Amino acid sequence: MILDLFAGPGGWSHALTVLGARDVGLEWDAWACLTRVRAGQLTLRTDVALYPVWPWVGRTRGLIASPPCQAWSMAGKRLGLVDQPLVHQAVADLAAGRDTRERLLAACRDPRSLLAAEPMRYLHALNAVGEPEWVAMEEVPDVLPLWRQYAAVLRGWGFSVWTGTLNAADYGVPQTRRRAILIASRVRTAQPPEPTHAQAAEPESLFGPGRARWVSMAQALGWGATDRPVPTVCAGGGPGGGPEPFPSGSRQTLLTARDRGLWRPQQTPTGTAPATQAHEADPAVRHGALPASGADNSARTPVGTATGWTWALRSNNQTKATVRPLDEPAGTLFFGHRANECRWIAQPVQGPPAKESASPATPDPIRITAREAGVLQTFPADYPWAGNKGQQFSQIGNAVPPLLAAHLLAPHLGIPLDPDDFTLAA
Repeated sequence: MILDLFAGPGGWSHALTVLGARDVGLEWDAWACLTRVRAGQLTLRTDVALYPVWPWVGRTRGLIASPPCQAWSMAGKRLGLVDQPLVHQAVADLAAGRDTRERLLAACRDPRSLLAAEPMRYLHALNAVGEPEWVAMEEVPDVLPLWRQYAAVLRGWGFSVWTGTLNAADYGVPQTRRRAILIASRVRTAQPPEPTHAQAAEPESLFGPGRARWVSMAQALGWGATDRPVPTVCAGGGPGGGPEPFPSGSRQTLLTARDRGLWRPQQTPTGTAPATQAHEADPAVRHGALPASGADNSARTPVGTATGWTWALRSNNQTKATVRPLDEPAGTLFFGHRANECRWIAQPVQGPPAKESASPATPDPIRITAREAGVLQTFPADYPWAGNKGQQFSQIGNAVPPLLAAHLLAPHLGIPLDPDDFTLAA
């Protein structure tokens, strides 16, 4: 079997499903477990730090681990960096068969810090019977020194190991999410997957076609791909999930938008279904910013110079928050207590100023929906997120992008990866 520690809502698991394999996920969060169950993934709700290792000995082909990143992430207090010497000590002790976790945990500033040492407890027990065949681990970039310590131990046990930092955008993820990666194998040379995308598209050469341009948010979300009528009523939304309601005042904005020149209503083409509620969650649809039918996603301009503004995604309300236009990948998505601060905002289009009488009002910022955030992580648009919006956002922000996970796992499974299998926008 493949053992997935800290399995979350199923980033690694969905990648394995697409590749034709399955794992057993150990996860503590109740809502993440429910999401996994809804997605048909094998799940044990348990504390990884307390679960015994003996049930897996003699049965485990691969081990996956993405320990919780809150203690290390720039989105938090980063007490994991303060606790780092204690975590390194725990890894060294566990690799030698000594369990000093209780004493070290008492000294940690953040009790979650020591969870990054848990994979070594499992690896030590499995190594006694020559398992696992391969290992894949992922965390925020600041954990890379810890992965190098793991690598030194694994090499001593006969593994080939690679550690480094990868940018998810280089593998077709519409997000410049950088993560520290460890890849280890007993049967093949460990090396990072070959990037498929680059910040700028590369021309064809004697060695074959060049890498494609990074996937933009507009491409991933499918905005601008079809004609869709502009909604004139507020979308629903409640504590159980679904599209976010429009911000205060937006209903009146939509009702008077025609008079203000913000959009012109379009007729639904014959044989085309009306917009779904999920499509109405698209801010470009909400404010009539979609181009005509047949527009090319890769070259889509959300709003032309006639309206004077275009959409961008702002990661939070801080002064130095990452802001990316729709024709680029998103910045790293993280949520938690900032779940409602990630918003679509309107920005002025570069060019000569429009006449004062023709200048439209700038639309209000719109909160990103869980569906949109999930797609930008390369989960399917209909992925069955469980819990209220805050709980869904927390799961999404902590998950490994399935498309990146698939690039890491495919060589171990001996299965060719077809990125087209990761259908994003619905």
